[in-house]
Amino acid sequence: MIDVVFLLLVFFMLAARFSVEGAISVPLAGASEQYDGPPRLLEVSQESLFLNGVETDTEAIAASLRLLMSQPDDTIVLRARDSATVQRIVNVMESLAGMGFPAVVLVE
Repeated sequence: MIDVVFLLLVFFMLAARFSVEGAISVPLAGASEQYDGPPRLLEVSQESLFLNGVETDTEAIAASLRLLMSQPDDTIVLRARDSATVQRIVNVMESLAGMGFPAVVLVE
């Protein structure tokens, strides 16, 4: 009996994950400042991105967003289309943060 308990203990110790997962902070809708400036609605589908309703290439999205922003920390509104997966949305949020756009609000 003690052998079984010992084997279970060893199994769960080896199977446990001791690393910290990466996290993306998403501000609450009512916690930020008033939205101002031109619209910056970025819609995400599984295959493409739409900036204010116009399909935009992934490489050109940074230049297009900079034209619409007066400051780098202006808010970008991110909305998922029907075919977008959660992983796709997270990838877009991470790439926006990597491009220097930290203020992203996810809406339904």
